Amino acid sequence: MHEVEDEPLFAERVAGIDIAKAGIEVTIRVPSDTRPGRRQQETRSFATTCRQLLALADWLRAWGVTKAGMEATGDYWKPVYFVLESQGLDCELYHAAQVKALPGRPKTDRADSVWLARITERGSLPSSFVPPGPIRALRTHTRYRRHLTQARTAEKQRVEKLLEDGHLKLSSVISDIHGVSGRAMLEAIITGERNPKVLAQLARGTMRGKIAQLEEALDCSFLTQEHAGVLKMMLSLIDYHTTQIDELTTKIEVLAEPWLHQIGQLDAVHGTGRISAQDVIAEIGAGMSVFPTPAHLVSWARWCPQVAQSGGKRKGSNASGRGNPYLSAALGEITISASRTPSFLGAKYRRLVKRMPKKKALVATGNSVLTIFHALLSGPDASCHDLGADYYEQRMNIRRQARNHVRGLERLGYHVAIEAINPDTGELLPATA
Repeated sequence: MHEVEDEPLFAERVAGIDIAKAGIEVTIRVPSDTRPGRRQQETRSFATTCRQLLALADWLRAWGVTKAGMEATGDYWKPVYFVLESQGLDCELYHAAQVKALPGRPKTDRADSVWLARITERGSLPSSFVPPGPIRALRTHTRYRRHLTQARTAEKQRVEKLLEDGHLKLSSVISDIHGVSGRAMLEAIITGERNPKVLAQLARGTMRGKIAQLEEALDCSFLTQEHAGVLKMMLSLIDYHTTQIDELTTKIEVLAEPWLHQIGQLDAVHGTGRISAQDVIAEIGAGMSVFPTPAHLVSWARWCPQVAQSGGKRKGSNASGRGNPYLSAALGEITISASRTPSFLGAKYRRLVKRMPKKKALVATGNSVLTIFHALLSGPDASCHDLGADYYEQRMNIRRQARNHVRGLERLGYHVAIEAINPDTGELLPATA
């Protein structure tokens, strides 16, 4: 038998906080006053009002507590975290799935707070990413803008369903019934116009070439006054959402002024626009000190397969898992836009989609987008230089390309003979042994 040295504590004076909606259980663990090497603890209950949380901060300071760990319980952790952070305490937020009750351990609020204190003092778990205050203010606005945009899109879909109920096949002729031409026709229908020829003449631009189709689609025989009344309410709600989105965008422009350089860096990436760049900054921050490598960022965002292996065999579907839905929505929009461009990202997507489902190809391309973002946000002088749509072709061996093309033609039943030519003159080159 030999003595071993125990691992040192990550923090000597810590607190574990179990959070509920109306109250919290707080356990502090500090070195013992009477027995060296031993620990002493005390648990108290506090309400989640501001006055009670300030009293909690005073109690923690009185014991010299430097670090407080808590579980991410819904949105209830935010008041506790933000108040203690404002009082100068170092707060750690843990993912709920990682601190769940273990078999054989009692499951009570008090026991949970003790467990959280032990985790914090040992540094057993990595803390979740909580951005600083200015980024949180920006995030509040960008997330609400996305919610309003989704609500407006849902209302537009309801308009299309209402028109189908009234047997108006307008969406079969016009791809966007809320464009200039479609909106003019809908407004005329609300005011009582039912003549298909008059409605079709409201078409603008290229839609003038579809007058005959519009006249047939705008037959209002089955459209009732009740349909028109509901349609008026729907269009009013769409306009209201549009006004709110514009107001939010104006406020976001002001809040994002400290990070205009970083937004410009991201905007230079193919598929990224100013709005999507603001959304990304609001979710991952403007500096990459929290994510040491691009792999850390991609893994945190859940834009890479989660591999589960046991006994030499891979388990499950290796899905990426559930990550930040707001970041995923922005990355999805960026990746879909980039896939249509003559760029490196577009070429990568088109190359991958030939041999895997579209969703997997989008995730793989989004992985590259996040890697580029990490490189740009890691240095203020970093800039994006696209590798070009022909990047993969330039790296691929010429003979290998020719061999693949020949094999493809042979599978179709052709016999192919290859002769090398001079790319500058087009003349045949002599055969080589």
